[in-house]
Amino acid sequence: MARHIDPKCKLCRREGVKLYLKGLRCETAKCSITKRRGLPGGKLSRRGRKLSSYGIHFREKQKLKRFYGVFERQFRNYYHKAERKQGNTGENLLILLERRLDNALYHIGYGFSRSHARQVINHGHITVNGRKVDIASFLVKQGDVIRPVEKEDSINMIKANIDSNKDRTPPSWLALVDDELEGRVLQVPNRDEVSVNIQEQLVVELCSK
Repeated sequence: MARHIDPKCKLCRREGVKLYLKGLRCETAKCSITKRRGLPGGKLSRRGRKLSSYGIHFREKQKLKRFYGVFERQFRNYYHKAERKQGNTGENLLILLERRLDNALYHIGYGFSRSHARQVINHGHITVNGRKVDIASFLVKQGDVIRPVEKEDSINMIKANIDSNKDRTPPSWLALVDDELEGRVLQVPNRDEVSVNIQEQLVVELCSK
């Protein structure tokens, strides 16, 4: 499985927004966006370089990929799948990315960040509807029930993660039954419930060329 090996804070600074790649640290004063006022770093960043039209479109695409932790090939697959679905391609793309299992786990508190949630999934700690799932890109659907596997280590780890993330409120399309360590998918998310602030039309315009 491919993964980013560069410092995560540099990715946030390059996009100029918090991508919440380091979990709880991103919500504290230690966040590099807060300390460095969102500057990407280097001498050129302080001169206020003006982006070209292509650059603006490209940065929106990079922001979206980095937020959900996907690489170019996988992102293209999502885009082509969104194109084939009825409705607005940009909204379809965002909803597909939002439905990823690692994203759902992050929202309900099973992981401190999306990358941490991917690690939890890859190590075989999660079941969906009673079946173990170890693929982070698994797309959840309405009615799915997410639970840790019936192992003491997995249950204790998920419980500790939920306790650490108790201040995080799941979006309206997800619910957490804390006493049962159970996450439920109440409905498929709509555009207003997507967690990333993005101009999806710019992404579609770039990918359609």
